[in-house]
Amino acid sequence: MVERRNSTPLGASAPLRADVGTGNAQTRQHNLSSVITNLHHSGSLTRAELTRRTGLNRSTVGALVGELEDAGLTYETAAPEGGGVGRPSPLVHANGKVAALALNPDVDAIELGLVGLGGVLHARVRHDTASVPTAAATVRLVKKLLEKLQPSLEQCKVVGIGAAVPGLVQSETGVVTLAPHLDWHDEPLAQMLAEATGYPGFAGNDANLGMIAETVFGAGRGVSDLVYLNGSASGIGAGVLAGGRPLWGARGYAAELGHTLINSNGRRCHCGQRGCLETEVNLHKLQAAMGRELLSAEEMQQAMRAGAGSAIKVEVRRQLDLLGQAIAGFVSIFNPEVVLLGGFLGALHDAMPSRLEACVSRLCFAPAVAGLKIQRVGLGENLLMVGAAELAFQAVLADPMGNLGARE
Repeated sequence: MVERRNSTPLGASAPLRADVGTGNAQTRQHNLSSVITNLHHSGSLTRAELTRRTGLNRSTVGALVGELEDAGLTYETAAPEGGGVGRPSPLVHANGKVAALALNPDVDAIELGLVGLGGVLHARVRHDTASVPTAAATVRLVKKLLEKLQPSLEQCKVVGIGAAVPGLVQSETGVVTLAPHLDWHDEPLAQMLAEATGYPGFAGNDANLGMIAETVFGAGRGVSDLVYLNGSASGIGAGVLAGGRPLWGARGYAAELGHTLINSNGRRCHCGQRGCLETEVNLHKLQAAMGRELLSAEEMQQAMRAGAGSAIKVEVRRQLDLLGQAIAGFVSIFNPEVVLLGGFLGALHDAMPSRLEACVSRLCFAPAVAGLKIQRVGLGENLLMVGAAELAFQAVLADPMGNLGARE
């Protein structure tokens, strides 16, 4: 049975930030959570900086750091020289050897990684699949891939396994309600992973998790309102941050922006309607125009320098214009500070950034687009590994002393 120590969806009950502490003696758990979350999100901090961030007094912070260090969650080093007058404050680090397994299944491959506190990727392995993997086959492959990760696993304490799935996922239960490209229906993936590995299992929508990873560790750090779009072989996923809070919806299915209608005469989508964003702005169409499977921004930029009538040039421009049309709609709805593009969408943007930005500006109400940034994600190919790991870290960050009982 899946181990569910904390059923609240990641980021649903509070903004995506490390909380301040409290002086109430009955809230030790909250204060421990505040300290370790600050370290996990922000990197190494001095005790003095932790005191400032949490609002707790120095002696309380010292005691909390000592307790976290005894539990193996943190460690201290001497402060760097030249830090000012008086006794230097020790530098406190989140222990990256406390780690989570991260899984990303897709239509053509399965990736499994090991991510430490602080968002550091220790290792990652990929298994290309000849056909779309079932949920059961995915879990079997995870058990095999764990053998390849064994040298790294031996150096870490694993607290759980999180899965970033391209589909609709019940965030509280880890059940994949529908992953259309994988053809998964009502699969209890979190429970299956827990039973197969012995670690607490969690699952969430890949785009929502990617958005959270970017907000905590990447280009969305410090941003309260953003739209994240990711393009992969499975289509286009999305996540929205509004006022510092992820937009989940009633059952965790919000922000399915890949199914925004942009061409009523377009190709029929698996969802039943025609002309969805992900059927019109599509990796496979780019690959077909270019005649190869892998596409990077550099390859697209080289192709764009070809003749005006080249197939790839025509297709890149077409997709950029349609993507710009969709983003303009999202700007009108969500009024974000930043639009982050991951996967092939990032490469598409970098092929002709001025064209995409001009299209969005032309179609948007001017005040809404003023100051808007459209850019690639900051975490690159590590994005979904880091996001999936956040699911497994959630319980430990919320209750550090109560959630370290995972298998050694």
